Amino acid sequence: MSEHDSPHRYAGAEREAIYKVIAERRDMRHFRPDPVDEATLSRVLETAYQAPSVGLMQPWRLIRITTVALRDAIHAMVDRERRKTAMALDERQEEFMRLKVEGIRQCGELWVMALADGREEHVFGRRTMPEMDLASTACAIQNLWLAARAEGLGLGWVSLFEPLELAKLLKMPADARPVAVLCIGHVDAFYPVPMLVQERWTEPRPLAEMVFSDYWGEGAAAVTGALSE
Repeated sequence: MSEHDSPHRYAGAEREAIYKVIAERRDMRHFRPDPVDEATLSRVLETAYQAPSVGLMQPWRLIRITTVALRDAIHAMVDRERRKTAMALDERQEEFMRLKVEGIRQCGELWVMALADGREEHVFGRRTMPEMDLASTACAIQNLWLAARAEGLGLGWVSLFEPLELAKLLKMPADARPVAVLCIGHVDAFYPVPMLVQERWTEPRPLAEMVFSDYWGEGAAAVTGALSE
Protein backbone atom coordinates (compact mmCIF):
# COMPACT_ATOMS: atom_id res chain seq x y z
CA MET A 1 0.00 0.00 0.00
CA SER A 2 1.39 3.38 -0.99
CA GLU A 3 1.42 6.39 1.30
CA HIS A 4 -1.53 7.81 -0.65
CA ASP A 5 -3.77 4.74 -0.23
CA SER A 6 -6.60 4.82 2.28
CA PRO A 7 -6.31 2.43 5.24
CA HIS A 8 -9.96 1.56 4.57
CA ARG A 9 -9.24 0.33 1.05
CA TYR A 10 -10.45 -3.18 0.22
CA ALA A 11 -7.94 -5.88 -0.68
CA GLY A 12 -7.04 -6.24 -4.36
CA ALA A 13 -9.34 -9.16 -5.23
CA GLU A 14 -12.28 -7.53 -3.43
CA ARG A 15 -11.75 -4.25 -5.28
CA GLU A 16 -11.45 -6.04 -8.60
CA ALA A 17 -14.73 -7.87 -7.98
CA ILE A 18 -16.56 -4.59 -7.39
CA TYR A 19 -15.20 -2.96 -10.53
CA LYS A 20 -15.86 -6.14 -12.51
CA VAL A 21 -19.53 -6.42 -11.57
CA ILE A 22 -20.07 -2.74 -12.43
CA ALA A 23 -18.36 -3.15 -15.81
CA GLU A 24 -20.22 -6.37 -16.66
CA ARG A 25 -23.71 -5.30 -15.56
CA ARG A 26 -26.10 -5.44 -18.51
CA ASP A 27 -29.70 -4.40 -19.14
CA MET A 28 -30.96 -7.86 -20.11
CA ARG A 29 -33.83 -8.69 -22.45
CA HIS A 30 -33.28 -12.41 -23.07
CA PHE A 31 -34.10 -14.82 -20.23
CA ARG A 32 -34.65 -18.47 -19.44
CA PRO A 33 -37.88 -19.28 -17.57
CA ASP A 34 -36.11 -21.29 -14.82
CA PRO A 35 -37.23 -20.28 -11.32
CA VAL A 36 -34.89 -18.17 -9.20
CA ASP A 37 -33.79 -19.72 -5.92
CA GLU A 38 -35.60 -17.99 -3.05
CA ALA A 39 -32.48 -17.63 -0.91
CA THR A 40 -30.64 -16.00 -3.81
CA LEU A 41 -33.59 -13.73 -4.52
CA SER A 42 -33.71 -12.72 -0.85
CA ARG A 43 -30.03 -11.74 -0.91
CA VAL A 44 -30.55 -9.65 -4.02
CA LEU A 45 -33.62 -7.88 -2.59
CA GLU A 46 -31.76 -7.09 0.62
CA THR A 47 -29.38 -4.91 -1.40
CA ALA A 48 -32.28 -2.64 -2.44
CA TYR A 49 -33.15 -2.22 1.21
CA GLN A 50 -29.52 -1.23 1.87
CA ALA A 51 -29.47 1.43 -0.86
CA PRO A 52 -28.76 5.06 0.08
CA SER A 53 -31.78 7.36 0.27
CA VAL A 54 -32.12 11.07 0.91
CA GLY A 55 -33.13 11.70 4.52
CA LEU A 56 -33.29 7.92 4.96
CA MET A 57 -36.81 8.13 3.55
CA GLN A 58 -36.55 4.78 1.72
CA PRO A 59 -39.20 5.76 -0.84
CA TRP A 60 -39.08 2.52 -2.83
CA ARG A 61 -41.66 -0.23 -2.75
CA LEU A 62 -41.39 -3.54 -4.63
CA ILE A 63 -44.35 -5.54 -5.93
CA ARG A 64 -43.74 -9.15 -6.89
CA ILE A 65 -45.89 -10.24 -9.83
CA THR A 66 -46.91 -13.84 -9.29
CA THR A 67 -49.90 -14.44 -11.61
CA VAL A 68 -49.85 -15.11 -15.33
CA ALA A 69 -52.83 -12.78 -15.79
CA LEU A 70 -50.92 -9.81 -14.36
CA ARG A 71 -47.83 -10.68 -16.42
CA ASP A 72 -49.94 -10.75 -19.55
CA ALA A 73 -51.60 -7.44 -18.69
CA ILE A 74 -48.24 -5.76 -18.07
CA HIS A 75 -46.82 -7.23 -21.26
CA ALA A 76 -49.78 -5.89 -23.26
CA MET A 77 -49.34 -2.47 -21.66
CA VAL A 78 -45.63 -2.40 -22.54
CA ASP A 79 -46.32 -3.57 -26.09
CA ARG A 80 -48.81 -0.73 -26.62
CA GLU A 81 -46.25 1.82 -25.47
CA ARG A 82 -43.57 0.14 -27.60
CA ARG A 83 -45.68 0.76 -30.70
CA LYS A 84 -46.38 4.37 -29.72
CA THR A 85 -42.66 4.93 -29.11
CA ALA A 86 -41.85 3.46 -32.52
CA MET A 87 -44.27 5.89 -34.18
CA ALA A 88 -42.58 8.82 -32.40
CA LEU A 89 -39.18 7.76 -33.75
CA ASP A 90 -40.10 8.54 -37.35
CA GLU A 91 -37.32 7.24 -39.62
CA ARG A 92 -36.03 4.77 -37.00
CA GLN A 93 -39.45 3.23 -36.45
CA GLU A 94 -38.80 -0.08 -38.21
CA GLU A 95 -35.35 -0.38 -36.67
CA PHE A 96 -36.81 0.14 -33.19
CA MET A 97 -39.53 -2.45 -33.73
CA ARG A 98 -36.84 -5.06 -34.43
CA LEU A 99 -35.27 -4.47 -31.01
CA LYS A 100 -36.22 -6.75 -28.14
CA VAL A 101 -37.18 -4.29 -25.42
CA GLU A 102 -38.41 -6.58 -22.64
CA GLY A 103 -38.46 -10.13 -21.31
CA ILE A 104 -41.65 -9.95 -19.28
CA ARG A 105 -43.06 -13.31 -20.33
CA GLN A 106 -39.75 -15.18 -20.25
CA CYS A 107 -38.05 -14.10 -17.00
CA GLY A 108 -38.21 -16.19 -13.85
CA GLU A 109 -39.20 -13.22 -11.69
CA LEU A 110 -41.17 -10.08 -12.51
CA TRP A 111 -41.20 -7.15 -10.10
CA VAL A 112 -42.47 -3.59 -10.22
CA MET A 113 -40.46 -0.90 -8.43
CA ALA A 114 -42.59 1.99 -7.26
CA LEU A 115 -42.38 5.22 -5.32
CA ALA A 116 -44.30 5.01 -2.06
CA ASP A 117 -47.23 7.18 -1.10
CA GLY A 118 -46.84 9.88 1.56
CA ARG A 119 -43.59 11.17 0.10
CA GLU A 120 -44.59 14.80 0.57
CA GLU A 121 -44.05 14.34 4.33
CA HIS A 122 -40.29 13.99 3.78
CA VAL A 123 -38.63 17.39 3.54
CA PHE A 124 -35.06 16.50 4.59
CA GLY A 125 -32.95 16.84 1.42
CA ARG A 126 -36.03 17.43 -0.75
CA ARG A 127 -37.20 20.96 0.04
CA THR A 128 -35.64 22.38 -3.13
CA MET A 129 -35.18 19.04 -4.95
CA PRO A 130 -38.30 16.91 -4.47
CA GLU A 131 -37.13 14.56 -7.23
CA MET A 132 -34.55 13.10 -4.83
CA ASP A 133 -37.10 10.42 -3.98
CA LEU A 134 -36.77 9.19 -7.57
CA ALA A 135 -32.97 9.42 -7.36
CA SER A 136 -33.03 7.32 -4.20
CA THR A 137 -35.21 4.70 -5.89
CA ALA A 138 -32.79 4.57 -8.83
CA CYS A 139 -30.01 3.79 -6.33
CA ALA A 140 -32.06 0.85 -5.06
CA ILE A 141 -32.51 -0.44 -8.61
CA GLN A 142 -28.77 -0.13 -9.27
CA ASN A 143 -28.06 -2.16 -6.14
CA LEU A 144 -30.44 -4.87 -7.37
CA TRP A 145 -28.76 -4.84 -10.78
CA LEU A 146 -25.25 -5.28 -9.41
CA ALA A 147 -26.25 -7.94 -6.89
CA ALA A 148 -28.16 -9.87 -9.55
CA ARG A 149 -25.11 -9.78 -11.83
CA ALA A 150 -22.88 -11.02 -9.01
CA GLU A 151 -25.32 -13.93 -8.53
CA GLY A 152 -25.25 -14.71 -12.26
CA LEU A 153 -28.78 -13.42 -12.80
CA GLY A 154 -29.89 -11.01 -15.49
CA LEU A 155 -31.99 -7.94 -14.76
CA GLY A 156 -33.80 -5.78 -17.29
CA TRP A 157 -35.31 -2.37 -16.51
CA VAL A 158 -38.46 -1.80 -18.57
CA SER A 159 -39.86 1.74 -18.67
CA LEU A 160 -42.22 1.47 -21.64
CA PHE A 161 -45.54 1.85 -19.84
CA GLU A 162 -48.05 4.50 -18.87
CA PRO A 163 -47.54 5.05 -15.10
CA LEU A 164 -51.17 5.82 -14.22
CA GLU A 165 -52.39 2.75 -16.10
CA LEU A 166 -49.91 0.45 -14.34
CA ALA A 167 -50.65 2.04 -10.96
CA LYS A 168 -54.36 1.36 -11.44
CA LEU A 169 -53.72 -2.22 -12.52
CA LEU A 170 -51.68 -2.88 -9.37
CA LYS A 171 -54.13 -1.03 -7.06
CA MET A 172 -51.57 1.51 -5.88
CA PRO A 173 -52.56 4.42 -3.62
CA ALA A 174 -53.29 7.67 -5.44
CA ASP A 175 -49.91 9.28 -4.69
CA ALA A 176 -47.78 6.18 -5.29
CA ARG A 177 -46.12 5.83 -8.69
CA PRO A 178 -44.53 2.94 -10.63
CA VAL A 179 -40.98 3.62 -11.79
CA ALA A 180 -39.80 0.39 -13.38
CA VAL A 181 -40.88 -3.08 -14.43
CA LEU A 182 -37.95 -5.31 -13.49
CA CYS A 183 -37.35 -8.61 -15.26
CA ILE A 184 -35.05 -10.84 -13.20
CA GLY A 185 -33.88 -14.33 -14.05
CA HIS A 186 -31.41 -16.80 -15.46
CA VAL A 187 -29.84 -16.10 -18.84
CA ASP A 188 -27.89 -18.17 -21.35
CA ALA A 189 -25.23 -15.47 -21.57
CA PHE A 190 -24.66 -11.83 -20.73
CA TYR A 191 -24.25 -9.44 -23.66
CA PRO A 192 -20.54 -8.74 -24.26
CA VAL A 193 -21.42 -5.04 -24.61
CA PRO A 194 -24.67 -3.17 -23.86
CA MET A 195 -27.42 -4.54 -26.09
CA LEU A 196 -28.13 -1.18 -27.75
CA VAL A 197 -24.46 -1.02 -28.74
CA GLN A 198 -24.51 -4.64 -29.90
CA GLU A 199 -27.60 -3.92 -32.03
CA ARG A 200 -25.96 -0.75 -33.39
CA TRP A 201 -28.74 1.45 -32.04
CA THR A 202 -26.31 3.87 -30.41
CA GLU A 203 -22.79 4.28 -29.01
CA PRO A 204 -21.81 5.52 -25.56
CA ARG A 205 -20.26 8.97 -25.37
CA PRO A 206 -16.69 9.27 -24.05
CA LEU A 207 -16.27 10.01 -20.36
CA ALA A 208 -14.24 13.13 -21.10
CA GLU A 209 -17.33 14.76 -22.69
CA MET A 210 -19.24 14.44 -19.43
CA VAL A 211 -16.77 15.81 -16.88
CA PHE A 212 -16.03 19.53 -16.60
CA SER A 213 -13.66 21.66 -14.54
CA ASP A 214 -15.17 24.45 -12.43
CA TYR A 215 -17.71 25.64 -15.03
CA TRP A 216 -20.15 23.92 -17.37
CA GLY A 217 -18.52 22.91 -20.63
CA GLU A 218 -15.02 23.94 -19.64
CA GLY A 219 -12.10 21.51 -19.89
CA ALA A 220 -12.53 17.97 -18.64
CA ALA A 221 -10.99 17.26 -15.27
CA ALA A 222 -7.52 15.77 -15.66
CA VAL A 223 -8.54 12.54 -13.93
CA THR A 224 -10.63 11.50 -16.95
CA GLY A 225 -7.58 11.21 -19.17
CA ALA A 226 -6.33 7.91 -17.86
CA LEU A 227 -9.86 6.48 -17.63
CA SER A 228 -10.77 7.13 -21.25
CA GLU A 229 -7.51 6.02 -22.88
